[in-house]
Parts: sequence; structure tokens; C-alpha cells
Amino acid sequence: MNTSDLLAEIGKNIPANTDKLRIIQELVPGKQITLAHIIANPDRILYKKLGLDPAIDYSKAAIGIVTMSPSETAIIAADIATKASAIELGFVDRFSGTLIITGTVSEVESSMKALTDYARDTLGFTVCPVTRT
Repeated sequence: MNTSDLLAEIGKNIPANTDKLRIIQELVPGKQITLAHIIANPDRILYKKLGLDPAIDYSKAAIGIVTMSPSETAIIAADIATKASAIELGFVDRFSGTLIITGTVSEVESSMKALTDYARDTLGFTVCPVTRT
């Protein structure tokens, strides 16, 4: 049964007066990087909304976002990212496995490559491709 068939089947069991469907997603433990994305030249408001340092040159700026499990791996990824280039750590969460880095586009790209390569080649992680907008 594919996902759309499953959702259709679930929908049959929901009373007609219910207008909201709640789907709970669970993380399956494994060694993986599930998101690795670079936002090149982000809008200034994005920095403010994320609580990141706004005192940077936005014309050369980038934000890198990584999610991984086990979540403690974010600490290792942050260490590798800071050693690979002159990025700044925006956020590291060892409970959710989230890492946000900032810097120039080339710095963020270098750090993202270094941390994804290390996770794949040394830690044996399944790693998604690094995407960019």
C-alpha cells in the first residue's frame, strides 16, 4: 500500500465532523543526515527570525542547515564545520540533531562538504545530497 492509499484509508475512519487530521511522524534510530541545505544570500529578515547575528555582509552570506541522527552527532558536525572553514555557529542542538552555520557561501559550502564527507566516510552514515537555494 502506498502513502496516498494509506492516507485515504485513514480518512475513511475519521468522523465527518472532524476538520483536522493529525499525523505523527517518528524518527527511526539510525546513522543518517536527513537534511543538508545551503541558503545562499538569504534575506536579512531570515537572520532575525532565526536569532542569528545580523552584523554580517549579506551580499556574501549563506546559512547552512543540517539535521542528523543520532542527535548528539550535531556536536561532532559543529566541530568539523568550524575546523573546515571560518564559519560561525548559529545553533547546535544535541537533542534534536540540528546544526545551523553561517558564513560566506564558499565557507558554508566547504564546511557542509567536510561534515557530510566525514559522516559518510568515517562514521558510516547515510547522507542525503547537499541542496542549495
